[in-house]
Amino acid sequence: MSQSDTIIIDTGCANLSSVRYAFERIGADVEVSDDIDKIKAATRVVLPGVGTARAAMQALKDKTLIDTICGLTQPVLGVCLGMQMLTRASQERGDKQRDCECLGLIDTNIERLDSKGLPLPHMGWNQISPGDHPLFAGVAEGSYVYFVHSYRAPLGDFTIAKCEYGEGFSAAIAKDNFMGVQFHPEKSAAVGATILKNFMKMTSDSFADNHKSMKESAL
Repeated sequence: MSQSDTIIIDTGCANLSSVRYAFERIGADVEVSDDIDKIKAATRVVLPGVGTARAAMQALKDKTLIDTICGLTQPVLGVCLGMQMLTRASQERGDKQRDCECLGLIDTNIERLDSKGLPLPHMGWNQISPGDHPLFAGVAEGSYVYFVHSYRAPLGDFTIAKCEYGEGFSAAIAKDNFMGVQFHPEKSAAVGATILKNFMKMTSDSFADNHKSMKESAL
């Protein structure tokens, strides 16, 4: 596997190194880059992120990466804030009056987590209920993963894993080749490693085959 097979997009966020190390621990050769040609040529792409949605989206704009990301046809995995950036918009406004416009690749919005009085951010280990998406192959019901967030995607048609903290919310979402996890797989021990290994098995062709099989089984 060449260095360019899997690209972690250099968004300038603080968790770049930990995401890279997590892939390296499972034996993957990955490269952190904001080079548009390398991103387009990669077999798979990772969109990491921590911090605020507005700052992260501005970083993508500054690097002129938005059109490139939106045009990708290979498997793309958004991690934490990277997942949220795949959606239409986020209520994480900062000091602005309007919601933050995101990439619009998955048809849902990010809203503040209604924790029902539990502390925010939702920080620490919590259980998930994964669906049958190939990203969660071999991940058991009730597996624990590590979260740090105050905003969430609601449960809906694009949910591929659920979690509960005050309310139920999407622990992971997906549409076509774009997938995102709200938790941090790089901090989620063996379960996180399994999810990253599953992602590393995906290519444009294999993902298309899986997507076709899921559609046929639903008929």
